[in-house]
Amino acid sequence: MINAAGREIPTSIQGYKNIVPYAGPFATQPSADARKAGPKLKAIYPGTNKLLQSIEEAIEASGLRDGMTISFHHALRNGDYVMNAVIKAIAQKGIKGLTLAPSSFLDTNDALIPYFQQGVLVGAQTSGLRNKLGQFLTTNKISTPTILRTHGGRVRAIESGELKIDVAFIAAPACDTYGNINGVDGPAACGSMGYAMVDARMADTVVAITDNLVDHPICPVSIPQHQVDFIVKVDCIGDPKGISTGALRLTSNPRDLQIAKLAAKVIERGGYFKEGFGMQLGAGAASVATGKYLRDVMIRDKVAASFAIGGIVGPFCDLLDEGLIRTLFDVQSFDTRTIQSIRDNPRHQEYDCTFYANPWNKGPMVNKLDYVVLGATEVDVNFNVNVMTDSNGIMMGALGGHPDASAGAKCTIIVAPLLRGRLPMVTDAVQTISTPGETVDVIVTDRGVAVNPKRADLIENLKGSGLPLMTIEQLRNMAYELGGKPAPLKISDEIVAVVEYRDGSVLDVIKRPLL
Repeated sequence: MINAAGREIPTSIQGYKNIVPYAGPFATQPSADARKAGPKLKAIYPGTNKLLQSIEEAIEASGLRDGMTISFHHALRNGDYVMNAVIKAIAQKGIKGLTLAPSSFLDTNDALIPYFQQGVLVGAQTSGLRNKLGQFLTTNKISTPTILRTHGGRVRAIESGELKIDVAFIAAPACDTYGNINGVDGPAACGSMGYAMVDARMADTVVAITDNLVDHPICPVSIPQHQVDFIVKVDCIGDPKGISTGALRLTSNPRDLQIAKLAAKVIERGGYFKEGFGMQLGAGAASVATGKYLRDVMIRDKVAASFAIGGIVGPFCDLLDEGLIRTLFDVQSFDTRTIQSIRDNPRHQEYDCTFYANPWNKGPMVNKLDYVVLGATEVDVNFNVNVMTDSNGIMMGALGGHPDASAGAKCTIIVAPLLRGRLPMVTDAVQTISTPGETVDVIVTDRGVAVNPKRADLIENLKGSGLPLMTIEQLRNMAYELGGKPAPLKISDEIVAVVEYRDGSVLDVIKRPLL
């Protein structure tokens, strides 16, 4: 069948649920009698000691057995030690057939490949894949296809009962002796616990793993004691220096700065830049740099944003302190400056991922966005965006909150260079659709800016702005003239991953490339 994004979707996929094809950004809704799922009811009475002596003992106490689903959060990003340590201990206990459903994978999780090969892990459900693990899951057959969900889509799946977490293992930067957790204290402080909050609330069993065990009660509390079953004290849960790595970087690259300057101009002239607007800037170099140029315009015009959301970086905290943003809503803290701010500034609010981006609740924050600026691996003439696969068809990125914010914002701006190396980044058709073009409004490259033709209002607003406006076809032609038209990728018929839209419908599938 052909879905609403124009992609051919099979009527069934072995190891995957019944397929609902993508029908539009708001077409698939919960049924009239749908209700939230929930964890098992449990009672812990006075005098109970939750503290266990080792990860192995916690695995035993959790009741983990073959075929279950386990989860982790990725707030420590490449500095996380917990996921790899727990999977190693699980393997040593002889448990097999597990589905691994973390909020995301990072480069550090390449160490998990042997456990997929051994059958300890037989499925992955996540937002992102990087490096060798991404390549392994693209090119090697495992029992079930990898399921890729947006941050909002993951929470929707958990809260609807579609993704049932049996045991959640939570890296806890600070934990008291009865299980209250926060992310702002301790040697491995990570800031917001926005992803872990959902897992702690919904998993049947929750194990807190901490290197900073303190007396009860801790303050502040991000995850409360009544959601935590067991506590394990270890020497180290991770290195917070690993948070600001990977896609996160500040830039002095002239090309990135040119893109950022153009994106800021789009915001200024787009029609929503007024007192009290709401925004989100992605974590890529050009997206972050956009805030630098926007700051100058905000000061000049005496315009302040009512809020900014998403994963938060240090420059946003500076805008908060200057009064140019009134409130930060932080689902993931991306650097030391941000961790300090969420700890010390009451206007910097921690919130969970359902509040941020879940499409099936009574109003996620993405719905209130005026502008969002996001990156891309490639875009196409239908304004579809790929952030998931590289030019060889290998999974190497993350859906993250990209499709969620794009659906909610009044104006979605995608920033990308026209070429990376000699590869065109504007093409006839992206390899993988991560975000459908009907939710994308403007493409900003270093060589020109294209506005989605359906947004006649934006086209009118941007006339006379001095922006190098052109059609998306003109951008594609320029990219092909400079870099050449890429040859079609050779792929097999074997589906290795399913790209779900935030509502659980199938937006695209990823097939094993013939390398």
